[in-house]
Parts: sequence; C-alpha cells; structure tokens
Amino acid sequence: MSSGLIRTAAVSPDALNDQNLVLTLPRLTAPSQAGRWAAALVVLPVFLQAPWVRLHPFSAGAFTLVLLAVAISLGVQQEPSRSRAGGLLLGFSGSWLAGTVFWGWLRVHPAWHLPVEAMALPLALAGLNSRWRLGCAFYLSSLLGTALTDLAMALTGVMRLWPQVLNAPLDQAQPLLHEAAISLQQPGSIAILAAFAALILGLAQALRQRGVSDGSGDPSWTVAAAVLVTTLVIDGLFLLSATLQPSLSGLI
Repeated sequence: MSSGLIRTAAVSPDALNDQNLVLTLPRLTAPSQAGRWAAALVVLPVFLQAPWVRLHPFSAGAFTLVLLAVAISLGVQQEPSRSRAGGLLLGFSGSWLAGTVFWGWLRVHPAWHLPVEAMALPLALAGLNSRWRLGCAFYLSSLLGTALTDLAMALTGVMRLWPQVLNAPLDQAQPLLHEAAISLQQPGSIAILAAFAALILGLAQALRQRGVSDGSGDPSWTVAAAVLVTTLVIDGLFLLSATLQPSLSGLI
C-alpha cells in the first residue's frame, strides 16, 4: 500500500519496453525434483527391498524385470519429466538387482558385496553419453557411496564382525551388532567416520556446484549429489539404530 511518504520516479510504458531495462531474478537453490526422487529411491530399499529379500529373494530379483519394463517405457518418451523418470528407474533397477543378489544369497560374504554391487558398472559407464545418462549417474553415485561405506567399515574393523552377526542366532546377533556399533565410538573409529563423512559431503557439494556451473540444465549432477548425501544419512541412521535398538537396524 502506498503511504505517500516516499516518492518514487514514474516509469513510462516506453521505458518498460526499453531493451536496456534488465530484471535480475535470484537463482533458485532448492534441490531439483530429480534430486528429490533420487533420494527417495535410495531410501526405498531400506523399507521395501530388505524385508522382501529376507522373505523371498527370488521374487524380489524377478521384480527387476518390472522395474526395467517401466523404466524403458518411460525413458523412450519425448516428454522430459517422463523420460527422466524412466532414466532414474533404470539406474535404480541396477542397484535393486545387485542388492537382491547379494542380500539374498551372499549376505554372509562381505568380500562379495562391492563386486556384486558393481555388476552393472560397464553398462553404466557406457551409458553416460546416452539418453540414459540420468540413470547411469544414479547407479554410479550409489555404487560410490557403497564403496566408501564398505571401506570405512573395513578400516574401522567392523567388516570382520559382519559374518559373525549374520550367522549368529537372533538372540546372539543383537548383542554382537550392538558391540560392533559401540566399537565405532572409539576415538580412532570416530576420526575415520568423520573423515569419510566429510569426504562424502565434499564430493556431493562438488557435484552440486558442477551442476550449477554447467548451465545445461542436466540434472545428473544434482542426482549424484542427492544420492551421496542420502547414503550418508542412511548410514548414520543405521549406526544409531544398531547402537540403541539392534533389532530395528534391518540387518538381522
């Protein structure tokens, strides 16, 4: 509402049409929709895939075909949002299949975790320059997060306890998992975890900045950053649940 106390210069219609008049809009800094969907897809296996694989790994693996069918049908469409959704689902299907194979049949062999998760690595690298770039970025960043998590577990000594926890009866597995989580509270382990957390956050920030400076509107950088940050959050929640209530961790 005009109070009449402040005088402003009148702007004529001709001045509004003058090409020298430039309106500068602030750059939007909120995460893109693709990044939010990518984060949701990282969280989904925790609540859906993990219990499904424990009950019936074969049907969970067969569900990959459904994901692929939906991904391809969406990805080949011309409408950008549907095409991007298809790309994300394609990358997610690779992570889903790898997770099902490992947690369904190889879960007590931690040395196989990363090789199995990397089963689609050649395809993902080859697809970075294709229409499926978004899905490849999702898969590769998810694989990177897995690799960093496994490396942190190995350096802190938790990896050696993995087979013991998963092979033990339920009444013994919970104390073992709690013991493993408590061991991560030692100064050396805390330093390692803090270093890896800083590394993941730094990589995510670099990817996000690359997406901003790229200027092409390619959401792949934002998706990769969102996947890394979400992976870190899930790892933190897993550690917290293993410390406070091991039965809620989803591992046993």
